[in-house]
Amino acid sequence: METMTLFVSVIALICILGFFNEKVTKLTYEIALMLFSSILGILILAGVALFQNTDFGNVLKEVQGFDIHDFLMNGVLCFMLFAGSCHMKLRDFKQQARQITVLALVCTLLGAAFYGLLIYGAGILFGLNLSLPVCLMFGSIIAPTDPIAATGILAKFGLPEKTSFLIQGESLFNDGIGVALFVCFSGMVSASSSSDEGIVGVMLREILGALVVAVVVTVLCFLMFRFCKHAYLKIFISLLTVSLAYVLCDALHFSGAIASVICGILFSELRTRFGASEEEAQAAHFDSFWETLDVFLNSMLYVLLGLSFVSILKMEYVLLLSATAILANLIARSASLSISTLFIGKIPDHFSRFGFVTLLTWGGLRGGLSVALAMSTKDMLPEQTYYIVLGCTYAVVFFTTVIQGLTMKPVYSRISRRRTV
Repeated sequence: METMTLFVSVIALICILGFFNEKVTKLTYEIALMLFSSILGILILAGVALFQNTDFGNVLKEVQGFDIHDFLMNGVLCFMLFAGSCHMKLRDFKQQARQITVLALVCTLLGAAFYGLLIYGAGILFGLNLSLPVCLMFGSIIAPTDPIAATGILAKFGLPEKTSFLIQGESLFNDGIGVALFVCFSGMVSASSSSDEGIVGVMLREILGALVVAVVVTVLCFLMFRFCKHAYLKIFISLLTVSLAYVLCDALHFSGAIASVICGILFSELRTRFGASEEEAQAAHFDSFWETLDVFLNSMLYVLLGLSFVSILKMEYVLLLSATAILANLIARSASLSISTLFIGKIPDHFSRFGFVTLLTWGGLRGGLSVALAMSTKDMLPEQTYYIVLGCTYAVVFFTTVIQGLTMKPVYSRISRRRTV
């Protein structure tokens, strides 16, 4: 399908489904887009079968075959991460740096290991040919929580400020950690040289390299931003900042995801300190642009995820493996959080340790990054194994986004009643 045709189709769906939700169902916007797009994807699958070998059927196939990995990893991810982080204050991050670091690093590492071991055990039980490196790679795909869901869905439930910031901070930084783990474990799976550095070496290279690139690029670009008077040019400079950092990191094999987040936080801090010359209208224009772009790209991603959800049907033992993947995710997330909270110090906002773990377990939504990483394994895994990884990933993403997202408010309400004041 031509790019413009696909673009128009997705925009039409965003508008139609969004309008229907606003007037009829009144669900959380992002959840509604994914839920209704998934239903539409099933209808499209029926249409493909009904209009097989026709022009209409071929168009439907192309819609469902859209490459989310390329769209996200080689397209919009950097802008989405920058948009989510460019309003974070460095002061707030410093106050919770220990908690965010532990959750983003330790919890993600433990979550990947626990999930991988659970899936490995399930593979033995069900007679599936899943090696331990494949399962650990699968764990690195599932472990990172989604910053898009954190900022778009969880922000609407009135979570306490510190807890909300912690969930957002964890989800923004653990994307890069998850990608670094994925690079290491996928190297083990494909027996490539990328595994020679080991987990620690890969993570240090990806994180420290991203930090250096992000700081240098942001400081240099902000010099133009500070002395620029044109409102639109200021926005263009911010676009250049994050995209240049992401491209450089990709070329140098650093974490572009972490670099994008650092660019956003640093850009926010520099605007606060040296943005006195920035007119109020210009500042509002800048913030409005990034907020609108964030919502727009999120909307596209949720629609594309929903349309592609029927890929789960290509997996054998769909119901059994989907339920296993969802249960393993909840167990791994809960266990990794239980251990990680021992090192974060005081639990924020007067939650009990059990309540805090429960809240972050149920609030650990997954999204486009997990699906994109799963799709990238196609050339390194046997076909049956690939569809198991992809199908289980879709099952976890759908369950966490739709089911956990829809029930997050009552879960939080029940937990909050037990907070100590």
